[in-house]
Amino acid sequence: MGETPNAHHPRHRRRGPPRHRGAFGLAGTFVASAPLRETLWAIDGAALVVAAALLTMKYQRLGNDCVAAGFLTFLAGESLLLAGNAAGLEASVPAYVGGISLWAAALGLVGASNNLCAVDAAPRRAILFVVTVAMVLWGAPLLPTSAPLPAAGYPFLVLTFVGWIWTLLKSPR
Repeated sequence: MGETPNAHHPRHRRRGPPRHRGAFGLAGTFVASAPLRETLWAIDGAALVVAAALLTMKYQRLGNDCVAAGFLTFLAGESLLLAGNAAGLEASVPAYVGGISLWAAALGLVGASNNLCAVDAAPRRAILFVVTVAMVLWGAPLLPTSAPLPAAGYPFLVLTFVGWIWTLLKSPR
């Protein structure tokens, strides 16, 4: 009863920033099975919403409102994507367009601060999502898995995550 928890047990380990978040979403884009794709996207989406919420709090406490607002905007966009996920590819397009619009805005907000990554290309990477949104709004029959857009934007989004994770790992705790 009075035992000390085992520090090596996974429940008691301090966890760093999850490095797998982008991998589930990226993998979901390239699988043929709809149930597997939706499962991978659900895991990815939920993890990203939690991460964005935590990062919003962190940067708000540090007084960096622009970065905090960026992560809050990303959280809203990812929530839209997560909500549309179960509807299937065709039915999810309206939620998808709203979600990636907010992704683009979030990338711009976070990238506007040199606080997170000295050479953050996030605003330039947002262009791929802006172009996708414009194409859909002007009638192009694009799905979340269409190539070259929007599929070409996902690896760049994951690269942005990697840069942010790298910056967070380098910074003093």
